[in-house]
Amino acid sequence: MPPRPAYTFGIEEEFFLVSPRTRQAVSRGSGALIEACRARLGDCIEAEMLGPQLEIASPVFEDADTALATLRRLRRDIAALAQPHGIAIVAAGTHPLSAWQRQRTTRKPRYQQLVRDFRLIGRRNLVCGMHVHVEVPARHDRVVLMNRLLPWLPLFLALSTSSPFWARRNTGLMSYRQAAYDEFPRTGIPDFFADQADYDAFVATLVRAGAMEDASHVWWAIRPALRYPTLELRIADCCTAVEDGVALATLYRCLVHCLVRRPSLGKARGTATRRIVDENRWRAKRDGIEAEFIVEGERDPVSLRTVLARLRETIAPDAAALGCDAALRQLDVILTRGTSAQRQLAVYRAARDAGAGQLDAVRGVVDWLIEATVPPPAHA
Repeated sequence: MPPRPAYTFGIEEEFFLVSPRTRQAVSRGSGALIEACRARLGDCIEAEMLGPQLEIASPVFEDADTALATLRRLRRDIAALAQPHGIAIVAAGTHPLSAWQRQRTTRKPRYQQLVRDFRLIGRRNLVCGMHVHVEVPARHDRVVLMNRLLPWLPLFLALSTSSPFWARRNTGLMSYRQAAYDEFPRTGIPDFFADQADYDAFVATLVRAGAMEDASHVWWAIRPALRYPTLELRIADCCTAVEDGVALATLYRCLVHCLVRRPSLGKARGTATRRIVDENRWRAKRDGIEAEFIVEGERDPVSLRTVLARLRETIAPDAAALGCDAALRQLDVILTRGTSAQRQLAVYRAARDAGAGQLDAVRGVVDWLIEATVPPPAHA
């Protein structure tokens, strides 16, 4: 009998590198910091497209407890290595204070080419996300599974929102990162493809036309990974609280397990389905966890809390099978105390109510993000 699939998973987090003194995103010293991190922590540390960014790619996990402990340790280690360079790390979808015009592109051929291709749009890409890979059993077509996952994508965005500010301004959105990222081609909600072969034919067409080098240049909210046998969730903002990120990764893992277990779930769709998913994505990036979603077959919009409660009931057997119940309880914390976006806005409004000017209030948000990004030592 073949071994039962473990539904292993991995998490990628992108961080801003900032000066604790000025609160601005910084490129100076970032190269030396990344070298120091790689020397100490290995090649799980990578530079990102713009200078003041850093990415971690986790090892492969089989349980949420290990994921949480590992990501906590990595954040603490990076913060400790950054301190001698006069740098702190911030986990958020956008940097509240910094202007994209002042940032340099990382000297890496892939990123230099992207800026040549996308011009100003490439230089404006001062955003950070969280990506979650979940292993799909070999006998299942990842693209068919991707089609069935689409209606739930806005839920993951809403729960992760951490980017209400852009260039010192309160944007009125909970995830301005999504709005900024929409400028790129091949982003947002994917189309429905018949299967992996149909998807591969689409990729081959774009490669043949010179539009992109390979499938890694497809940046949709979800995609079949090029190098791994996984489905990669890409819609989420980088979560300021590491516990939130692990909870969302766990929810996604359970959902993948559920759709494999229940082959008919998520199969029903009509001509309007993709547009409704995209409308719900707009509501999620505007309103976060206060969003109301359109559910096909129901007359009135449904609150995010109801959508999440229904999903948790649906995946309850999968959470039990994977031992995920404890990690999913963090979702209740998010609903109670708010997402990072809501907490940033609370810090900003409290400062303004106390008489601070707009710039000082935004600086206070950066101070909160620096503190909230790095979890305290375990003994604390």
